Amino acid sequence: MSRYPEADLGAIKTQPIEARHSKVSVQDFAAQVTPEMASIIHAMPKILGGQVLRDVVEAIGTAAKAKRPTIVMLGGHVIKTGCAPLLIQLMDAGVITGLVMHGATAIHDYETARFGQTSEDVEAALGSGNFGMSDETSREMNEAVNEAVARKEGLGEAWGRRLEETQAPHRHLSLLAKAYQSEIPLTVHVALGTDILHQHGSANGASFGEATLRDFRILAQTLTDFDGGVILNLGSAVILPEVFLKAFSVAANLGKPPKGITAVNFDFIRHYRPRVNVLQRPTASGRGRAFELTGHHEILIPLLTAGVLEALQKP
Repeated sequence: MSRYPEADLGAIKTQPIEARHSKVSVQDFAAQVTPEMASIIHAMPKILGGQVLRDVVEAIGTAAKAKRPTIVMLGGHVIKTGCAPLLIQLMDAGVITGLVMHGATAIHDYETARFGQTSEDVEAALGSGNFGMSDETSREMNEAVNEAVARKEGLGEAWGRRLEETQAPHRHLSLLAKAYQSEIPLTVHVALGTDILHQHGSANGASFGEATLRDFRILAQTLTDFDGGVILNLGSAVILPEVFLKAFSVAANLGKPPKGITAVNFDFIRHYRPRVNVLQRPTASGRGRAFELTGHHEILIPLLTAGVLEALQKP
């Protein structure tokens, strides 16, 4: 028994999600693109960012044609800017072979699929104690975490399965659901205490730990055959770059260090860990090359998608 008092999460007062103001609606999500839209890339100067975007498009297209993996790591901002339909388009094209999320990304994706809205107004709800207190989100996702342990699933598979089995009305916009349908590994890596799910009495720390550690092992296994692959980090500043570095080390220990890889970071601000843990360290000693482009996801991801789709059409 701890010597220190604990908050009673079982006494938390929840509210239905329909009573919550959400800042993001599926009505504002991106439309899918066509390869013809890549013409704007050809108009860009072959200098600095214009050339970086060309190089990244070429690397991903080359990997896809050679049946080599492209794994995409996602921060929550990618979902909140409505970019999921574009990544689903690349999944349908056989380009994206794996996805990696942290807890916040998965929550935004789940709420999008289930309710057609996400991203509550934190400042408005925090003082009243209503931030993170939506009943359906926490109850359903925490139930699925316990199911994951019983079924020996990772978090990504369990939440995707829940959306599919319950026929979530907007699951066609969900990366969790699409990955489950397509049998593409999608792993979710949580740090306890960082997500709204952990604020509720239904949260089981042991279940979260077991399921997210299973996802870590799944990610490490996908990296054991990563020669010529692409790792693309979209908007995770801390958690996923740290997870990737450790999974990379495990994969190298179990097999051989991947070589010929391309590491890419797209974000609206440059951070230390993506630069070091995604771009520099994994590609050091001649193992690969790295690219970084700074800008808005809602602009860069449509351009990237159109460019890759066009590249796939070329012989």
